[in-house]
Amino acid sequence: MNTRPVSVAVIGAGSWGTALAISLANAGHPVRLWARREEAAHYMDTARHNPAYLPDALIPDSIHITHHLTDAIQGATCWLIAVPSQGVRLVAEQLKPFFNEETLIVSVAKGIENKTLMTTSEVLSDVFVSARPDQIAVLYGPSHAEEVAKSTPTTVVASSLDMEAAQRVQDIFMTPTLRVYVNTDLKGVEIAGSVKNVLAIAAGISDGVGHGDNAKAAILTRGLAEIKRLGVALGAREGTFGGLAGIGDMVVTCMSTLSRNRNLGYAIGQGKSLEEVQAEMTMVAEGVRTTASVMELARSLNVEMPITEAVHSILFENVPPEEAVRGLMMRSAKQEEWIVSDSSM
Repeated sequence: MNTRPVSVAVIGAGSWGTALAISLANAGHPVRLWARREEAAHYMDTARHNPAYLPDALIPDSIHITHHLTDAIQGATCWLIAVPSQGVRLVAEQLKPFFNEETLIVSVAKGIENKTLMTTSEVLSDVFVSARPDQIAVLYGPSHAEEVAKSTPTTVVASSLDMEAAQRVQDIFMTPTLRVYVNTDLKGVEIAGSVKNVLAIAAGISDGVGHGDNAKAAILTRGLAEIKRLGVALGAREGTFGGLAGIGDMVVTCMSTLSRNRNLGYAIGQGKSLEEVQAEMTMVAEGVRTTASVMELARSLNVEMPITEAVHSILFENVPPEEAVRGLMMRSAKQEEWIVSDSSM
């Protein structure tokens, strides 16, 4: 549990950024929350309410809300990056002149950058070239923002290449209702937390077309095998995928109606186009653009990811969901030994 207040700048006033700002403020930390749009910042500051992203939550008066980045990071030793993953680089470039040796950067953005195929921590290291390993961390895990804002019991994992950095994040973010574990397999945590959004789209599509629990269980189980194969190929530790960032986050994202990626998939399974669904959404479904990155990564590494490939074909190649499912079911027979060896997959 944290022992002293730490000044935190939360960069991004979406649902997750707002929820963590509330949690941090309730734990006694000085918090500044940055919103990209001036009108949104003004409304939240006066109404103490974020109707677009977290309508049922009350924002404590102690949280300073602003649309000026320089104001948001004033006096903050911890920067929490809570913008969509494809926007992390742009925000980081704006923050770069103010970075110093005391700054701890924590990302909660889940995704893989399309152009570079970098994870969020790799993007941050690429921008903040002078950053030490103990200055960059991520906070991932099964955590709906709506529930964290209500102080519903939640567990997440803080990961950094440096254990002391992970423990520092643990110390800052841990509360009686937000339990934080630590893990130094940064690559594994990020791959698990990013690719599960692709599987959530698959699970939603399955629900949307009317498939049952059997199909959902297959997506989760075989999807976990896909995440593990890709992660291990990238140097991650196999055990990470059985933890909070792996099976934990995958279950909550694939099963819950609060999941934007699952809901996007559900609408597509019901017959809507990707363009129609995205036009109706107020929040970003990270899994869409992550699907493109993951598919490119898998092909470059010669890693077999049939569920991901099916989602890619539905999203970007106009393949009907039922046709994609038939393709999955008619693949050549395999032996299930994915925990022991990938050779049979």
